[in-house]
Order: sequence, then C-alpha cells, then structure tokens
Amino acid sequence: MTQIPYTRALGTSGLTVSPLGVGTNRWNYGKNDISVLQTFQASVEAGVYFFDTAEMYGFGKSEQLLRECLQQTKYQIVIATKFFPLPTRQLGKALDASLSRLGLQTVDLYYIHFPIGGIEALMDQMAEAFKQGKIRAVGVSNFSAMQMRRASDRLARYNIPLAANEVQYNLLHRQPEINGVLDACQELNVAMVAYFPLASGRITANQSQPVSSSKERTGLREVLRTIAEKRGKSISQVTLNWLLRRDEHIIPIPGSTSAAHAVNNAETLNWELSSEEFSAIDKASAPQ
Repeated sequence: MTQIPYTRALGTSGLTVSPLGVGTNRWNYGKNDISVLQTFQASVEAGVYFFDTAEMYGFGKSEQLLRECLQQTKYQIVIATKFFPLPTRQLGKALDASLSRLGLQTVDLYYIHFPIGGIEALMDQMAEAFKQGKIRAVGVSNFSAMQMRRASDRLARYNIPLAANEVQYNLLHRQPEINGVLDACQELNVAMVAYFPLASGRITANQSQPVSSSKERTGLREVLRTIAEKRGKSISQVTLNWLLRRDEHIIPIPGSTSAAHAVNNAETLNWELSSEEFSAIDKASAPQ
C-alpha cells in the first residue's frame, strides 16, 4: 500500500501528472460540449490536469473539444492521445492530424492504442516522432507484459524510456495483477494508467440495479458502502482511493462529463483509506 503524493511520474520520461486523470472517450461535439467545458474547468480547478483522449474517440471530436478547453484555460495541462495502428495507416500522418485537432505542436504522451502490427516497427516510428519534437513521451495501451518489454527494449535503442501502459484496471477487473502487467510496470518503472477505474459505473450502481457477477452482488459492494458511509465519502471516491493506494505506478483516469462528477472524483485526493479499510477492500475484491 502506498501514499497518495501530489503528483505521479510517467515512468522515467521526466513528465509528472496529477495522481488522477480524466478520460474523455464520451466527449462528443454537439451533444455535451457545454458540460464538457464545465467538466474541464472544474477538474483543473480541483487539481486534476491530466487529460486522456484518442483520435478514435468520437472520430476526432474528443480531441477537438479538448482544443477548445485548452484555449480557455490558464493552467498547465498534460495531454495524452493515441494512434490506432491499422496496417494501412501511417503514424506520422495520424499524429499530425491529432496535433491539428488539439491545436498543439507537441503532445505530452502519445500511445499506440492496441498492439496491432509489428511492435518494433511502431516503436521506431514513435522514436522518430520523439526526435522531431512532436511527442514528449511514448506510451502503449492494452499491451501485455511481454509486449511491454518488447516495446521498452526497442525504445532503449534510442535512449527513450517507455512512459506508460494504459490498461483496464478496477476492483472488478484486477487482471493486471495476474497477467504480469503490474509487475512489468514496477520492474520497468512504467506508469500503469487505469481506464474504466469505476468499471463503467457498475461499482457505484444502486443495489437494485442488475449486475453481472457474484462479486458485484455480495461482499465488495457492501464493504465499499460501509466504508463510504463511515467516512462520509462516495463509493466512487472509496474505489479510486483504493486504486491510488494500491501502487505508486497506478494513475486512474475516470471518465467524466459533468462538473459535479469531476469535483467528486478530485476530492479523492484529499483523504486516504486506513490500512484496515484498504485490506478489507483488497480481500473483498481479490482476483479469483
């Protein structure tokens, strides 16, 4: 169990971010653009300044909305976006398109969204983009432990560290602890950026709502509710707090489309679970 510092490192890239980020996969032009701007402002004012997007989110609309947000803020923001590596696509052209939509000359963290195609060839292209000054740090997403090591080894030829692996990780999906990804992040000193940290809302759903596993129906939800009521916190805050204390390499990025949700998530950083509370959640959610 670790403490919650003011910032967390993106590996050894030299970049640091807020311990929590914001996932923007539900940001869509014309549907929630006003609430998105409010969400962005509420997040940064609460100390959360790491925003995660991708070219495929809304077919570029998420990046465009983020550009509008960046134009209206005085805060220093850290931006991550992703390349979808279909065989016929060129990373350089896709990166230029993302930078244009974001209104940036350089993006802080650039991911390979999925391990499709040759990992070494993709890392060579990432290294070239790094050399050109278009990206500050190299990341991967949905990579296995073995694929992470291959990417890291290839980047080492260029003296570029692998900064992050973005994977699904939450109390209902603790596979990174089983499949070696968390171990690889610790070994290589790579950040593990956790998407769906609240399991797409299943953890915080009302007890009367249908659930998909016995784990959700029984002990875990009751443990979370008991701690939340005792502490005067929300279940989502308790859940995010556990993730932050699980390991210093973990950076959860809950999705948010309202200012209220953004503030609620950010308040997670202002308190910590006790060792007993952490252990109770750990036991109730232990991977089978």
